[in-house]
Amino acid sequence: MTDEKTVLLARGGDKAAEDLILKKYLPLVKAVSARFFLCGGEAEDLEQEGLCGLFSAINGFHGGGANFSTYAYTCIRNSVIDAVKKSRGAKHSALNNFVPILEICGEASYENPEAEVIKSENRREFLQKISGILSSLEFKIIVMYIDGSAVGEISAALGKSQKSVSNALARAKNKLIKLYSEK
Repeated sequence: MTDEKTVLLARGGDKAAEDLILKKYLPLVKAVSARFFLCGGEAEDLEQEGLCGLFSAINGFHGGGANFSTYAYTCIRNSVIDAVKKSRGAKHSALNNFVPILEICGEASYENPEAEVIKSENRREFLQKISGILSSLEFKIIVMYIDGSAVGEISAALGKSQKSVSNALARAKNKLIKLYSEK
């Protein structure tokens, strides 16, 4: 049985189907949450957020020819990023300085650890800088876009229309062009 059919059964209340999906996608949750580092926090905290994203994917998936694995990945990743973004207050100071370990271009290469640290720091600084000038929606969209998600995938993951996502992406790009052209 396909993931899509299993998810639809899980949404219908089939506990065995839900357990099957959770078991199958737990490694993805762990892999996505491992991309971020919490200074003073626990890896399990982000894994919990990733699991919340997986439950959201199960409950929000409607089929219609869409690929569940892509939808689940996007929901899990967004949930982890949202947790990190929400932690900006003093109450959650341990999450304030998240550091993505994997880079935009894919898996990290550990042949040159110094280069990896520099790449990681550059990405962290970039994300912190743009989070201050972009709205929450624009930030989510631009991060997903940078990570290779298409407008349609972003639209499905965020529950927004493609027009809304395209407009927010254009606004974000314009803000970033303005930010970097002032220097």
